[in-house]
Amino acid sequence: MFKSYFIIGLVFLAFTSVKAQNIMINGVVKDSSSPLQGANIQLIELKLSVKSDSLGVFNFSHIPKGDYHFKISLVGYLTAVEKVAVNTIMEPLQVILKPLDERLNEVVVTGTQKEVNRLESAVPVEIYTRAYFKKNPTPSIFEALQNVNGVRPQLNCNICNTGDIHINGLEGPYTMVMIDGMPIVSSLSTVYGLSGIPNSLVERIEVIKGPASSLYGSEAVGGLINIITKKVEDAPLFSADFMATSYQEYNADLAFKLNLNKKVALLTGVNYFKYGNVVDHNHDGFTDVTLQDRISIFQKWSITRKNNRLFSVATRFLHEDRWGGEVNWNKSFRGGDQVYGESIYTKRFEVIGNYQLPLKEKFFLSFSGTKHDQDSRYGTTSYIAQQQIAFAQLTWDKKIGNHDLLMGTTFRYTFYDDNTPATAIDNGIGMQNNPENIFLPGIFIQDEIKLAERHTFLAGLRYDYNNLHGNIFTPRFAYKYAINNNNILRLNAGTGFRVVNIFTEDHAALTGAREIVIANELRPERTYNVNLNYLKKLYALNGSFFGIDVSSFYTYFNNRIIGDFDTNPNQIIYDNLDGFAVSKGFTFNLDVALANGLKATTGITYQDVSFTENKIKQQQILTEKFSGNWAISYRIRKLNLGIDYTGNIYSPMRLPLIGSLDPRNPYSPTWSIQNIQLVYSGFKNIEIYGGVKNLLNFTPNKGTPFIIARANDPFDKQVQFAANGQVLATADNPYALTFDPNYVYAPNQGIRGFFGVRLTLK
Repeated sequence: MFKSYFIIGLVFLAFTSVKAQNIMINGVVKDSSSPLQGANIQLIELKLSVKSDSLGVFNFSHIPKGDYHFKISLVGYLTAVEKVAVNTIMEPLQVILKPLDERLNEVVVTGTQKEVNRLESAVPVEIYTRAYFKKNPTPSIFEALQNVNGVRPQLNCNICNTGDIHINGLEGPYTMVMIDGMPIVSSLSTVYGLSGIPNSLVERIEVIKGPASSLYGSEAVGGLINIITKKVEDAPLFSADFMATSYQEYNADLAFKLNLNKKVALLTGVNYFKYGNVVDHNHDGFTDVTLQDRISIFQKWSITRKNNRLFSVATRFLHEDRWGGEVNWNKSFRGGDQVYGESIYTKRFEVIGNYQLPLKEKFFLSFSGTKHDQDSRYGTTSYIAQQQIAFAQLTWDKKIGNHDLLMGTTFRYTFYDDNTPATAIDNGIGMQNNPENIFLPGIFIQDEIKLAERHTFLAGLRYDYNNLHGNIFTPRFAYKYAINNNNILRLNAGTGFRVVNIFTEDHAALTGAREIVIANELRPERTYNVNLNYLKKLYALNGSFFGIDVSSFYTYFNNRIIGDFDTNPNQIIYDNLDGFAVSKGFTFNLDVALANGLKATTGITYQDVSFTENKIKQQQILTEKFSGNWAISYRIRKLNLGIDYTGNIYSPMRLPLIGSLDPRNPYSPTWSIQNIQLVYSGFKNIEIYGGVKNLLNFTPNKGTPFIIARANDPFDKQVQFAANGQVLATADNPYALTFDPNYVYAPNQGIRGFFGVRLTLK
């Protein structure tokens, strides 16, 4: 819309008489900060055109009264057209054009913990706005990330549908997920809490693929996802988004802003998701999709202070009740051995704050706290856990000559307790509960040096002290070479350190009939990472834009901890790898914005994720070699109609079989999820959208005899075992299987329609 791109000042002045042919129209064309020379301004009906001068100024003279369409275009910027009434003397128009590559000009904070233009950042950061995720509307961030190249939401269980986020083939625990720069989404919440982050809270998502440990701590060894919530001052007064699907899923987002006084503003958001429809399309007696009842309440306070100093505080409460299992399960069977069900209760509270100290120097205090309670039953297995995290960080942002320094100190305290052997010790009499209390103080320094006009070097070093594992050093460096304004080369490298809690991160350790074996005392993992990125922008003479972003990555692991599913089919054996593991590959992203309004974002990723032990190389389980994604959009202005076609495709990945007789396919097929959406915006303040998800109706049960092993005997009451614990093949169990729901790689939901309405009052 023209109103989205222009700030039009039209003031009607008193006058006695004006001849129609003498009306003059003056104006100036700008981007967000400076005048634009050479913009082409057309009066379509009169077939007149002019260009803006070096100050961005343009004018038309002797224009008759009437209604006209103005068209303003400039190479590298969005073309805009709108009907304007010309019927009196007009004050100058102020025209602000938005760049075609607006994501490249976004301000990012994730790469260096400072607000910086994305093109100026020494660290490659990918930005995905809320508008991008609206092309394929979903009820949670977890599902929305399927639209990001090289990022895959991985389901870990066919029954309860918990999951984590993979970046470049590395499992979820290697990725730090943050909200507003605070590391509050980790461990328990990585598995259970991601689905509770509603899209309505999100302003944008920043993604780093590669090392980020020197600034963000030892967990960010494979990548980082920073969910930036809306600024209170930029949020609309009221917004609502209601969506339903033919699967009988219902999602509601509500948000409203209150200006309590001149200094205090409050943003409140509520998300409710309900899915209570039992579906068993594959006829195995189990729910295909987990039933969920989830509410999330978000509140963010913004306080205006002297000299525009920052002060904001946000809180969020999440409650979720989800279950999956045999279709006749109800809560009376919870934890029993009569009807199998997996029931998970989650309660979570978060607080996040940012405060700029009232000093001449730029000191910032950030803090966060979380409390997460988990009460789960996987058949007769109970998993009851609590996790509390307190985090504080003080930073000093200082520029000295060509040095841009950032120094800080951090403190993180983590309490974790559960009812598994992970928090138990043998005191000689028996097992005694021993909760984890981890203190992690640290300091870091980063220096970004402007070596020359086109050369930037960044060096960082972080030191943490873990009270269980001692000293942790994580250095990092980055180099940026701006060949010219349209070609940028970046090199990043660093190290990482990670302590593993298998019970919060590996759903297979809690389900099925396998025995958990921890072979030795697990040593922390260490990684070495390097990433090379090249960005190119191309502008066509007709106003079209092409953006190319190519990256190669390499991560080497020492002490990699891997669950061994193969040595004994009745066990999961956890141990440090006696060898090494490697994740390497490349990603390619292409952004296209054509002059006719067609936009496309596409990407492909190749990755080789493997581990080598005793000189034998194996592909990591549940990891694809190739993946691709796309989002293609076109707007028919005359009809106020937008069309979005989104999708992804994955190559085969190795799947977890139970034993040598398991008849299921050892590799998944090549599979794709594709979606189409229509959006109508012809009503004031209202959008209506609808479409079809999973157009190809792909589900993972196709082409395999079953996906849940022994679904007819989920408590293994009819399974016979040999003296050594091995499962015996019998007439009732010819494949020598035990119950296991972990053969999963894709969602079980087939083709379905969706419909929604959005209301926004500014």
